[in-house]
Amino acid sequence: MATLPYFVVSPNSLMSILGLLHGPDKTVPTPAENWRDAVVDVVIPAFNEQKNIAHCLSSIAKQTLRPRNVILIDDGSSDRTFEYAKDMAATLGMDIIAIRREKSIGKTPTIKRQSREFDADVEFILDGDTVLESPNYIERTVQELYQGVGIACACGVILPLRDRDRTSLDRDNVMHSFLQKHPEAKFVQRDSLWNRLKRGITNLYRDALYMFLQRFIYHGQMVFVGSITNPVGCAVAYRRKYVKDLFDKYEPILGDDLTNSEDIFIGFAMTNKGYRNIQIADVCARSEEPEATRLPRQIYMWSSSFLQSCYYFDDLLKTPFRVIAYWRKKRRDKKVSRETEQKRKIGEQYRQSFGEEYTKKYGRPVGWILFTSLFEKIAFPTSFLIMLLLQLWEPLVITILAEVLLSTLVLFIVAKGQRFNYALKSLLVAPLRYAYLMYDFTVILRFAADIWIFRDKKWRK
Repeated sequence: MATLPYFVVSPNSLMSILGLLHGPDKTVPTPAENWRDAVVDVVIPAFNEQKNIAHCLSSIAKQTLRPRNVILIDDGSSDRTFEYAKDMAATLGMDIIAIRREKSIGKTPTIKRQSREFDADVEFILDGDTVLESPNYIERTVQELYQGVGIACACGVILPLRDRDRTSLDRDNVMHSFLQKHPEAKFVQRDSLWNRLKRGITNLYRDALYMFLQRFIYHGQMVFVGSITNPVGCAVAYRRKYVKDLFDKYEPILGDDLTNSEDIFIGFAMTNKGYRNIQIADVCARSEEPEATRLPRQIYMWSSSFLQSCYYFDDLLKTPFRVIAYWRKKRRDKKVSRETEQKRKIGEQYRQSFGEEYTKKYGRPVGWILFTSLFEKIAFPTSFLIMLLLQLWEPLVITILAEVLLSTLVLFIVAKGQRFNYALKSLLVAPLRYAYLMYDFTVILRFAADIWIFRDKKWRK
């Protein structure tokens, strides 16, 4: 989800504030298609998810919108993922299509294959370590996906899956029946205190991070430009045809190794085409976070994928330098637009022209966000490193204290109902944020080496 540790005094924060002050597009959408007629398939990529897969399937069974197919892809697991999935589906009375691979090929090829092999209107991707907390999660994402043809994907709010959430889920009657058959599946009770501590540290950090990003940064982006940079890939509804077209275009060029994180690449590719990636604030899912010792690897995957996607879709990043051409076009089209709006029967918010040629000539509004995000990723750790090397202790301390206070204030404002809780979390995770900020600098150096020294663009997980 997050491509860099959150930082309050930043261009992205300013743009989110401007977006909230500006307000949303007031066009009343009049969808050309009825979302209730959409055929939905749920695809579950799973690799060694024996401790999560039963909860994942159980959350699908509770959804208000039932999918046509539930397709489980066991991607070469060495544990009991496949067995638990089959037994849990039987306990739920749920028909699933279970595919077991002898060897792992990764999540990206799974999304590609299912977009080609099935004919659903919506390909809903649900990671095997994710639980749909809101019973109307699928329904709401599909509903919003069909508000306009320009929307390529929709996701809800994603939060960490905590041990207490697992314990609460285990009390469900269906889960109780499953655990009677598999008592060893009570993983929280059997785990060591050290592993719980490592998960707790990650969950604390990610809880504060996700609240800041989703309730402030992404919310402001959604209001301002009607899109976020990329969907949160663990629980997202895609228009299947758009995904299929994407792979048909990029697979011959890049193979399956698009970048180190498929949802970031897909988000960039959809934006480059003129589509939107939206996030809905009223539904929630919870996803397992890595233990603290494994967190740097995940940060590397997300951060490097962002840089790799910036490399592939540099036309989006050039948006600020095409503002004059954009405004000239807007003036030329102003007279025609009134007549067009009178004739148009279908209204769509944040309407923009489709096509990559348009992006090359005029950029995209979300391109401003991508440009400032890249600037932050490079400039922030670099400036901190310079202050450290030059021993500029006073400005360094003042910067850190001011930023920590501002971030705490933002979380206090946006975390309605839990203000003091999140303000405290903000203070506690501040050292981790700065540690990961500096770690991000090593990711930048490695990416630069791949591009300019080793000339190696075969990025792999």
